[in-house]
Amino acid sequence: MEKAYLSKTKQKVSLSFNHDEKKSQLETVLVMQGGGSLGAYECGVYKTLSKHRIKFDVIAGTSIGAINAAIIAGTKENDPEKSLENFWLDMAETVTPSFLPDNIRSFYSSMFAGMWGNPNAFKPISGFSNPSYFSYLFPYLYDVTPLKKTLNKYVDFKKLKNHDRPRLIVTCVDIQKGKSVTFDSKYVNIDLDHVLASAAFPFYGISWIKKDGRYLWDGSLMSNTPLREVINASPKCNKKVYIVNLFPRIHNELPKNMSESWHRARDIMHTDKTEHNVRMSKTISRYLALLKEMHDIIDKSNLDEKLKKRFEKIEPEYHKLACDRGAIIEDIVRIERNEESHFIFEDADFSLVTIKQLIRQGQEDAERILNEKGGR
Repeated sequence: MEKAYLSKTKQKVSLSFNHDEKKSQLETVLVMQGGGSLGAYECGVYKTLSKHRIKFDVIAGTSIGAINAAIIAGTKENDPEKSLENFWLDMAETVTPSFLPDNIRSFYSSMFAGMWGNPNAFKPISGFSNPSYFSYLFPYLYDVTPLKKTLNKYVDFKKLKNHDRPRLIVTCVDIQKGKSVTFDSKYVNIDLDHVLASAAFPFYGISWIKKDGRYLWDGSLMSNTPLREVINASPKCNKKVYIVNLFPRIHNELPKNMSESWHRARDIMHTDKTEHNVRMSKTISRYLALLKEMHDIIDKSNLDEKLKKRFEKIEPEYHKLACDRGAIIEDIVRIERNEESHFIFEDADFSLVTIKQLIRQGQEDAERILNEKGGR
């Protein structure tokens, strides 16, 4: 039985000092990771969160998490959890026999996807059934035109600007500069290409997307949990954050072979690493608190004209540093997928049985964690 991991520490972490010390507006944030077909687990989690009437002010994602986030925020219907589930049922393939054991089914389904693609997501370039033969001839192996059609079926990108919809944040990587790129629906008219760029994963042969003069790849190459981007995008509002972690943080068994070694290394690379961001934020917060105290001492002192002018000159910079980044993370709820069988290409298993299992597991894990947190 797969179980979810819940951080036992209720974290209240200051991101910076709020100068006027007034209670900031609380934002409820959902952060979703990349992970290929494992994104069906995020669908299950969201269904449970929606059932508990948890409304989100901000939804952030990268890779498949960005696709899930776009469907939720830009759904054409008024039932985003149903739209998200229908999307995943569309993504499922029914060729792989349902009676196979989990690990064997994952193997065959991922091999089928590698050879023939997924009719609603990607297809081999030039119609070749085995694109690996051409990996040295082309910079990518698959065409994502089918995914464009599928997303347009479920997402009305114009609705992302509506005030009654959650703010959407998706992340990418600039190939040439090696820098993270964030698209925020508050400031950018996010369209289909922005979302596809966030899911352009080169290790699985997906092409980059050219957008606004930049060549963009999957945001998970820089960070698979875009919490930092959420903080930077909305630095004044306090936050309650729900993070869906698709890759198990803890696995006590050592790998038995090279395949399991690659699998565990992949999990470590992509698992939630936001604890480092939280620790850094606490440190910065202490610096800003000290800066404010020093500022108040000087402000109440009798300065001569020369020092007073110097103080007035640096005052705007002080407010920029100490007052414009006044948010705290009031709580973090982590819903983490766990697993018993370990297969490195499990994130390419789109078999109908697996997709339904992942949705159900996400629902059950989220329900259990919300109950442990008192239903919130």
